[in-house]
Amino acid sequence: MFKIKNTITLFTLIATVAVASAQIKVGDSFPDVQLQNDKNTTVKLNSFKGKTVLVDFWASWCAPCRMANKKLVKLYDQYKGQNFEIVGISIDNDKTKWLKAIEKDKMKHQQLIDPKGFDAKTAVTFGVDALPSTFLFDASGKLIAINPTEAQITAQITKNKK
Repeated sequence: MFKIKNTITLFTLIATVAVASAQIKVGDSFPDVQLQNDKNTTVKLNSFKGKTVLVDFWASWCAPCRMANKKLVKLYDQYKGQNFEIVGISIDNDKTKWLKAIEKDKMKHQQLIDPKGFDAKTAVTFGVDALPSTFLFDASGKLIAINPTEAQITAQITKNKK
């Protein structure tokens, strides 16, 4: 019995380490992610390389996300012509509610969906365990900040302009 418990514990530990090491960290490049956008087109996350990119995980049912969307809309409108992109990744299970939220929140930036909640492959890859969660990538496609402040985002956009 003791041997079985030790074996189960060992396998659990190995699985935990494997999952943790699969999560993106500061300094890592864009993960190889392809998702459908709100216009039913497949979009590759690494296609935004060359721009400062803010990846924003959210969901239509998440009240803090919906409040954050208002700030993201303003941020996008202010910097969209300055080599900056926001890529929203929804973990909604209901595509209709997702599309309604995009329209209601007047989001014009890129919107993708990975419809399996926190178990979505993209959410696991990024290590998303709360919403909203944001990830800031520089123009070379390297992750430079997790849940950055607005000041960090604007500083990176300004740096990228020079």
